[in-house]
Amino acid sequence: MPSPAELAWLIPVLPLAGACLVGLGLISFNRTINRLRKPVALLLISCVGAAAVLSYAVLAQQLAGAGATEVLFNWASAGTFNLQMGFRVDALGAVMLALVTTIAVLVMVYSDGYMAHDKGYVRFFTYLALFSSSMLGLIISPNLLEIYVFWELVGMCSYLLVGFWYDRDGAANAAQKAFVVNRVGDFGLLLGILGLFWATGSFGFEEIGSRLQEAVAGGSLSNAAAILLCLLVFMGPMAKSAQFPLHVWLPDAMEGPTPISALIHAATMVAAGVFLVARLQPVYVPFPQVQVVIAVVGTITLFLGASIALTQMDLKKGLAYSTVSQLGYMMLAMGCGAPVAGMFHLVTHAFFKAMLFLCSGSVIHAMEDVVGHEPVLAQDMRLMGGLRKFMPITSTTFFIGCLAISGIPPLAGFWSKDEILGQAFGSFPLLWAAGFITAGMTAFYMFRLYFLTFEGSFRGTDKTVQAQLLAAAGKGAAEDHGDDHGHSHADHPHESGWQMAMPLAVLAVPSVLIGLLGTPWNSRFARLLNPEEAAHMAQHFSWGEFLPLAGASVAVSLVGISVSVLAYALHKIDLGTAVAARFPALDAFLANKWYLDAINDKLFVQGSRKLARQVLEVDSKVVDGVVNLTGLVTLGSGEGLKYLETGRAQFYALIVFGGVIALVVLFGALG
Repeated sequence: MPSPAELAWLIPVLPLAGACLVGLGLISFNRTINRLRKPVALLLISCVGAAAVLSYAVLAQQLAGAGATEVLFNWASAGTFNLQMGFRVDALGAVMLALVTTIAVLVMVYSDGYMAHDKGYVRFFTYLALFSSSMLGLIISPNLLEIYVFWELVGMCSYLLVGFWYDRDGAANAAQKAFVVNRVGDFGLLLGILGLFWATGSFGFEEIGSRLQEAVAGGSLSNAAAILLCLLVFMGPMAKSAQFPLHVWLPDAMEGPTPISALIHAATMVAAGVFLVARLQPVYVPFPQVQVVIAVVGTITLFLGASIALTQMDLKKGLAYSTVSQLGYMMLAMGCGAPVAGMFHLVTHAFFKAMLFLCSGSVIHAMEDVVGHEPVLAQDMRLMGGLRKFMPITSTTFFIGCLAISGIPPLAGFWSKDEILGQAFGSFPLLWAAGFITAGMTAFYMFRLYFLTFEGSFRGTDKTVQAQLLAAAGKGAAEDHGDDHGHSHADHPHESGWQMAMPLAVLAVPSVLIGLLGTPWNSRFARLLNPEEAAHMAQHFSWGEFLPLAGASVAVSLVGISVSVLAYALHKIDLGTAVAARFPALDAFLANKWYLDAINDKLFVQGSRKLARQVLEVDSKVVDGVVNLTGLVTLGSGEGLKYLETGRAQFYALIVFGGVIALVVLFGALG
């Protein structure tokens, strides 16, 4: 009987088969398949669930000490060139497989409640299954070329899901923005992959790393060229994992349905970039300059995301910038040469961030019953408040998520973030300082979100605030005619159904406990991914080093929480007066997201339009002018020559005689 690792190819195939079956049904029998909502959802959840069971078996095998399994077959051959495809399962892949399938199953169960009344219910589940399959295929890919295939499939699925409500201008624009920005990164990735193959003759991770070093050492490739190729490949993760300056697509992706926001931000698209950087450690580690660039980019990103999150009033966008910041921490770890710490934070972050996004979906779902389906109203925290008494499960799990991401022990985020800060302190103290300050900012803005949403009095029925928000968004007054399904608006929100509440409760457990797998004195997570590093950590662990750094990290988080409590729970501090009014330029800078969207619009959007207009002018005046002139010359010469066609033989003889005389005179003059 084959082992679970040998059957790992089924993990992406099962969701793919379900998605293809339902997709073909939608094409061929659209009305019939759309009426089979629950059977389709059950089929696709079962496919992803079966992939999850197989993923757990693969992880259990790795925990038992099994080595890596790689199965390859010849995909293309030409002379000495031989390209292999297949699948690879090792500890890193097993962890990611279990993580992605777990989050995907919970998101799909949640979606059954969240998308219950949506006309695109079946299409949404089909996209979810295809998205999960693409990410799972990326994880088990044994080389860069196969990863690139699934990398693009992940990008395509994100485009479909972000723009799922394509009849909304915001969703359509966000999908295009995500697509274009990711194409920039993917173009760099493709150039880097082709360049590395040119330099090493291989697409395999370890082979590229060893052969690249040999090429540099042997002088056949300069060190600068090798660094350039590594950085080109890094452009792909920069875009996928929303690193500065290619992060701008991720907050706009909130225009998609909330379940897909949870899946993108927790376990699929943004995790793909961090995972690829971890896979490419054999390539990056020999080049310290590349590591420094990765660490610096991650540090800029973590500070940028946290600073912008300070001013966000849209609940989902606040969480989105939080994700940008946390992804920066993961990249900082990768740049510090600590991929285990980065992957550990990816795992812990996946659970509490998925829970936070699903909580926000629960809140938005409840708010829509009060204010209608206008996102400007349903997602703005100025119309929330006091939801804890209406939504106890959602508020409790959101509070747990806030504690976890703030790094309060013993919850998950403390152990993973503290490990990253410890590594940064030893490698780049200046970058550690930025990460340390950002930890306090994170605690502040997360509890700001919590207090504005769940504490105080409910503000959702305030028509004045609603009118102000609609006016600011350039929309007319909301019509009070009920929601899209004919239900009248409620006076207050209510807790979500079991399909939405159950995933929140399930995710709360690992958000609290999973960090204990990575305690620095006995890290079972490190022992799974890198036993040598785990042994080194245990051998060199010192309470004298751990307690000051961990204590400082917790202290700065508690300061951030305290300021948030004073400002938004007790109302002892008016930050609008204390900060925004005193530093209006800084407030505008953060509210306008560092003006990066405006800069991109000016340079690239408006610049490309100006270039297009100039090209159009050249085309219309020069190219079209030459073509039109040729036509006019032909028309004019034809118009003149037609009078020479008389049909009289005497006239033609006269013309020939005249031509002969002219030639004689000409040759006589030349002679």
